[in-house]
Amino acid sequence: MPKTKAGNRSKAQVRRAAAAKRRQGRSPSTAAGEYVREEIHHVRQGKHGAKNPKQAIAIGLSKARRAGVPVRRKKNK
Repeated sequence: MPKTKAGNRSKAQVRRAAAAKRRQGRSPSTAAGEYVREEIHHVRQGKHGAKNPKQAIAIGLSKARRAGVPVRRKKNK
């Protein structure tokens, strides 16, 4: 898949990129990074009202979980 900017990719392209990373044996967090990268790009464009990067990360991880990426939950102390 050719390298493109995160904002120019469709949902299917992000899903394929994450699946390809999982097939290569990369960790789930690496695959989820595709979704997080996309969300941070959306925040910077002003597409939705996340107030800080941590919110964008949380939204991206949530999307990755819904897409089936086996991302672990944050550990409570």
